[in-house]
Amino acid sequence: MTAQTDTPGTVTAVYQVSGMSCGHCEGAVSGEISGISGVTSVKAVASTGEVTVVSAAALDDEAVRAAVDEAGFELVGRA
Repeated sequence: MTAQTDTPGTVTAVYQVSGMSCGHCEGAVSGEISGISGVTSVKAVASTGEVTVVSAAALDDEAVRAAVDEAGFELVGRA
């Protein structure tokens, strides 16, 4: 469960989220996670439950969990 550093100044982490089933779900999760300070990109994929987050620094897992909860879904952990 480690973050992968892509380029200097960015960190990419992949999270597993349960309950997403459509594009609206993807948008809800992406929108909430995008509100976390430092996040530069979010891509949620309902069919796999994976959410890829690119940020300026490693994110606090609890902040991500709170954002996913706010969207109405459950953060299972890191993929």
